[in-house]
Amino acid sequence: MRLSRTLAGVSLGVVMALGGSLAVAPTASATGTHTSPPAHPALGTRSLAAVLLADKSGFDRNADDFDVLTAAVLAVLKAKPKSAVGVLTNGTVAVTAFLPNDRAFRTLVKDLTGKNIRDERQVFNAVAGLGIDTVEAVLLYHVVPGATITEKAALGADGASLKTAQGGSLTVHVCGKEHQPVVRLADADPNARDPQVIGFNVNKGNRQIAHVIDRVLRPVDLP
Repeated sequence: MRLSRTLAGVSLGVVMALGGSLAVAPTASATGTHTSPPAHPALGTRSLAAVLLADKSGFDRNADDFDVLTAAVLAVLKAKPKSAVGVLTNGTVAVTAFLPNDRAFRTLVKDLTGKNIRDERQVFNAVAGLGIDTVEAVLLYHVVPGATITEKAALGADGASLKTAQGGSLTVHVCGKEHQPVVRLADADPNARDPQVIGFNVNKGNRQIAHVIDRVLRPVDLP
């Protein structure tokens, strides 16, 4: 597939597991400038992996949960135990992740194959067919290390650039009415619709926080 071929040249060396922790990138402020991430000693240490694994349903018909994403994370860690994706299992390390739900992965597979696949196992198989290195790169593109970005911070971050664990960047766009703002993330594919945040503050109160998005972030421009 095109995504697999294009991402084959993406270097994952920009993020390395060092002593069991992840090399931390600067936090993006609301003005788009970079500052050192603040310490959050009062925040809990429940990991995002624990949140994902709490759902025991497996592949099902609920397109709003994260079965495909969970399977992808587990597949990468099984094939590459030292992958930087493992930061999601370490709740002591601050990260902000953007979580595509199962419907988002269905959309990605349709865009790549032209097939409208609804069965979640088949969707995962299509994603896994891209190759483990590609899946790893895509997952890391959804992780912003070194920052716990809450909903309030995200809504005040219009125009900010977020450095991801994959090495690429995302740009935050906040639009809509003041009482009902919308957060979109501009990825590396200018031709596809930007993912929108549809749920905030997953795992709130912990150093690792996540927000739900309706499309998979793309670290390359797909033809």
